[in-house]
Order: sequence, then C-alpha cells, then structure tokens
Amino acid sequence: MRLFPALEEASDKEAVRFGDRALSYAELSTVAGTLATSLRELPGQARVAVWATATLETTVAVVSALLAGVPAVPVNPKIGERELQHIVTDSAPALVLAEPGAELPEGLRDLPRKDIELTSGQVELPPEPDDEAPAMIVYTSGTTGPPKGVVLPRRAISSTLDTLEDAWQWTAEDVLVHGLPLFHVHGLILGMLGPLRRGGSVIHLGKFSTSALAAELLGPGTMMFGVPTMYHRIAGELEHDEALAAALRGARVLISGSAALPVHDHQRITAATGQQVIERYGMTETLMNTSVRADGERKPGTVGVPLRGVDVRLVDEAGQAIETSDGETVGEIQVRGPNLFTEYLNRPDATAEVFDDGWFRTGDMATRDADGYLRIVGRKATDLIKSGGYKIGAGEIENALLEHAGVAEAAVTGEPDPDLGERVVAWIVPDGPRPAEQDLIDHVARLLTPHKRPRVVRYVEALPRNDMGKVMKRALGA
Repeated sequence: MRLFPALEEASDKEAVRFGDRALSYAELSTVAGTLATSLRELPGQARVAVWATATLETTVAVVSALLAGVPAVPVNPKIGERELQHIVTDSAPALVLAEPGAELPEGLRDLPRKDIELTSGQVELPPEPDDEAPAMIVYTSGTTGPPKGVVLPRRAISSTLDTLEDAWQWTAEDVLVHGLPLFHVHGLILGMLGPLRRGGSVIHLGKFSTSALAAELLGPGTMMFGVPTMYHRIAGELEHDEALAAALRGARVLISGSAALPVHDHQRITAATGQQVIERYGMTETLMNTSVRADGERKPGTVGVPLRGVDVRLVDEAGQAIETSDGETVGEIQVRGPNLFTEYLNRPDATAEVFDDGWFRTGDMATRDADGYLRIVGRKATDLIKSGGYKIGAGEIENALLEHAGVAEAAVTGEPDPDLGERVVAWIVPDGPRPAEQDLIDHVARLLTPHKRPRVVRYVEALPRNDMGKVMKRALGA
C-alpha cells in the first residue's frame, strides 16, 4: 500500500500550505513525483540529506524521497559544525536537497546539491518499496554522546500514523495547524506526513505565534500540534485575548508532545476555553507509543494508554514486569510493536544494548493507574532521584512547584548527598520577585509527601532548552 494514497487520487484539494504558498494534492503529486523520478536514478542504498527548513520545499523533498524509496536524513538548519560533520560522515548522503537560494554550511556544501523546484507536469508515481525498507534516518539529540542515526522503516511511519487515526479520530476532513520544526519526528512525521497520509490538509505557521494560530483555527483549522513552551505561552495570553480563546474553543483537538505539559498550564487552558489538551508519548526510536484518546477520559498530566497494536510494559530494576497499577509504583517503560525503529545506523552495539528480547528499553520512567494511563516521571538517567531509600520522579515535583504563584518555570534534578544518597534540587525561574527558598520547600512538602521536597533551591534567569522545548538538565549547573 502507498504511504500517501491521496497523491494517486491527485485531487484539487489543498494538501499543504505555508503562508501564501500552497500545493494541492494534484500539484504535490506531480512536483514530488518528478523529483522522485530523478532520485530513483541514484545508486542502490543511496541516502539524501534534506536541509530541513520550515518551508514547502522541505515537505516536497521528504515526500519525494519516500516515493522514490530513498532514505531521507533531515538536517536541523541550526546545527553546529561538529554535529553536522558527524551526521554527514555517519550517514554518507549522496546528495543534499535544499530550497533554492538556501545558504548551506560547509559540511553540506561539498555534497552534490539539488534544489527543490516546484514545477509541475505529467508524471507517473513510481512503485514504492516494501514495508521494511528504510524510510528515514533521524538523528537523536546526542545528550549522552554523538547523535545516533535512528533508522525508521516505512512500516513504523505507516503504522504510527494509522493508529493515531484511531486514537485521535483523525480524518481527511481535518486541517492540522502547527509551527513545529521539520527536522524531527513531531513536526515532520506526525505534523506533515500525518495529514498527507490521511488525505487531509496541513497549515504550517512558519514561525509560531498565537495570533497566527488563532487566525487559522478561527478559519479552516480543526487540530493543533504544539510543544509545552507553546502551550505555556498560550495559557499566559488567554486571559486577555478573547480571539485566541475563541479559536481554541472551536478546535476539535489540541495535542501536546515532545515533553510533559505542566498540569498548571492544562488547568489554565481548560478554565479559559473548556478544552482539555491531549498528551501523547513517543520517541525517535519508537514514534508514538501511547496517547490520551480523543473519545476517552482526559487525565491532565498523563500520556494516556497504549496505542492500538503497541505493547507497553513497566519493568523494575531487575527487569521484571511490574503488574501493579496503583499509580505510585515507578518502572521503566519498555515497548514493542510495528512502530519500532530497525537499528542505530552503524551502531550494532548500541542497537543490541537497548533491546530486551524484542522489547525496546526507552529509559523513561512512569507509573500506571488502574485505568492503564501512564504518567511519565522522567528519564531514568536524569529524572529518577534516589533519595533516602525512595525513588522520586522529578516531573511530579516540577508540577507542584509550578503551582506556586512565584514560579514561572521549574526543573528538578538530583545531586550527590552523603546522607540521602541523592538530594532533590529545584531550579527556579521566578515569576516576579524571587520567592523564599523555605516557602517553596514547604509548598512541595504540603502538596506531596515530605520526602519529595527539594533540599536545595537554585534561582536562574532561564532554563536551558533544545529546539523542541525540552529542558536540557545536563546543562544545569555545568
């Protein structure tokens, strides 16, 4: 089956729009089909790098590579020299696809280049490879070493997008609005390829702004994808922006991902609009694993239940499955299903290390309640704090801190302590005058159990974040 059946139908329906530039399915079919035909002339096993700006050309480039059966390697336009050198050396692309006029950095400038021209003509779409063929190689953020190239087969993309059709009741009538970057899973695979798989439409905002978002949701938009930093900005503006509140009120679904959305922001958005934001959970290696369902109970702070066809389990430190669903017992999330990646490119050692008899070790820690809803408490490496014999998840404490009127942003880490093993450290961006340290400690002890209270509070002007809005905790205190 084709990844994008609507391209074969080639209707005049709008497929994708960036600002005042748009392509219908008929236009996208001919433009992408023409480029795909030329990419098929590359030698076998060739890959192409895509200079992944937030443009119509990036969408065409990736769709063309998928039609041609040539693995695409999206490259972050803000990438650093060392990281770019590693990705180019590791993936060895035969060609770089870029928008006309784009200035490429030195690491890509030496590759053969093909500009993406949006010219149309009569073309027959080429036959597509089988489901196990590699579709994309997406590089991880490289927090614990050089970025690893995650090889995603075609079946991972198709199965994930089809199971989200079920979870979010996603149809060809939906118009998705987002302003996410196009070099990673969230913005590119879910945000651009998802609507095209459904035969729907996508409007990319270019640069995210609440005014642009409101205009599109008050118009044709029915769905929004965003990250917590976007929803935090929305929550702060809703009280004095009735147009924004009305726009969100009229959306069919609002979906947040890439990091945990603080419960406080959930509550502010619901109070102003009546909407309850859906959270889901995925990774580069697994695409999507769980989600709150559009037709299910919304539980703020949870990432919902396993998606159709995806097996999810929690395991303890001994690797044994945790059977209890008490909402308190913390375990590592492990996943198996058709959504999984094939391998880390050129890293058989790293690939073997993350699999346990077919289950992928995510490194994420969570609890599970009686209804099967997962609540992420953080990464095993950075967010699970072992203090005084207790296992403490950083996320729960961060949510509690954000309920304090004097806290704009919060991150929680652990650091060595001679008595406790590790002590809880709170990193606080104040909202106005700096709140007293003891006041924050007492606030957490009152909302949670006392052993979860911070032992140290450190004030910062801003939290270090990556392009997807995730806090880079390893950079705190560096």
